[in-house]
Amino acid sequence: MFLKINGRVHYLWRAVDQDGDILDILVQSHRDKKAAKKFFRKLLKTLRYVPRALISDKLRSYGAAKAEVLPSVEHLAEKSQNNRAENSHQPTRLRERVMRRFKSAGHAQRFLSAFGIITSDFRVGIHLFSARNYREVMKVRFAVWQEVICVETVSN
Repeated sequence: MFLKINGRVHYLWRAVDQDGDILDILVQSHRDKKAAKKFFRKLLKTLRYVPRALISDKLRSYGAAKAEVLPSVEHLAEKSQNNRAENSHQPTRLRERVMRRFKSAGHAQRFLSAFGIITSDFRVGIHLFSARNYREVMKVRFAVWQEVICVETVSN
């Protein structure tokens, strides 16, 4: 994904798991082998496990960086296999529009690293649940969120 910040193009590197949840985000000004290696190393540091497969678009720097950083991982770059990652950009675009663009690359990195991971907790696939089950799942997720941010609920 491309971000235009102060007239310069920046690239949004994003890792998404098989369920569509965002694992990691990195904003960089380059889209080359060095940038891909940096992203893979950052991702592996936070994941603490090595994935079985890497699905990406057909950018050659992914393959070159993967060969050095993740040599045992299978790399798939077929048409439409990376749709899950491409669709995960939509909430980012909406927030970017509401915020009237990002002011700097650091601002984008700080905001998106929190927003992307938190937002995936509250964007459950509605089509996967009945109405009752969806309400229950969201009730549990909001209760966990209340606990994480240390908000006490007032009981009547």
